Amino acid sequence: MSFLDIVRNRRSVRGYSDTPVEQEKLDYILEAARLAPSAVNYQPWSFFVVKSRDVLNKIYESYDREWFRSAPLCVVVCGHHDASWKRKFDEKDHCDIDVAIATEHMVLAVEELGLGCCWICNFDPELCRKALNIEDENVEPMVILPIGYALKPDNAEKKRKEMGEIVTVI
Repeated sequence: MSFLDIVRNRRSVRGYSDTPVEQEKLDYILEAARLAPSAVNYQPWSFFVVKSRDVLNKIYESYDREWFRSAPLCVVVCGHHDASWKRKFDEKDHCDIDVAIATEHMVLAVEELGLGCCWICNFDPELCRKALNIEDENVEPMVILPIGYALKPDNAEKKRKEMGEIVTVI
């Protein structure tokens, strides 16, 4: 499968089978994140792989959706603001950008492996922080990525803007 095929086929999965995710596939996904580029190579991230039913239930409380509860595991991607590069001209913190790049690497690896996921940012970060026992104020839960086998395929057409709407050639 080509890179563009992976990108075209990727969908946000909102329903998972109870089939466990193989450890070698999970390792591959995490390796894709580890290899992601970051500003000045600071790599200001950490990844919590949550498989424990007790901890999963606490994570699910931070984003209470029935489909989310069907995921057999999730990866919580955290950004470390004290370890991220700040642009010298305006002190812009690149932590969010770096975390987004690492997360997208995982999302594309998930698709390549025939699994599904859904990038979740609409969650209560304090509930998530408590579930993971994160005490460091500089460590922010930024993304929850439920991962598993999709319950059903999504063949709906992805609506995207045309090139002329988004590209300016000067």
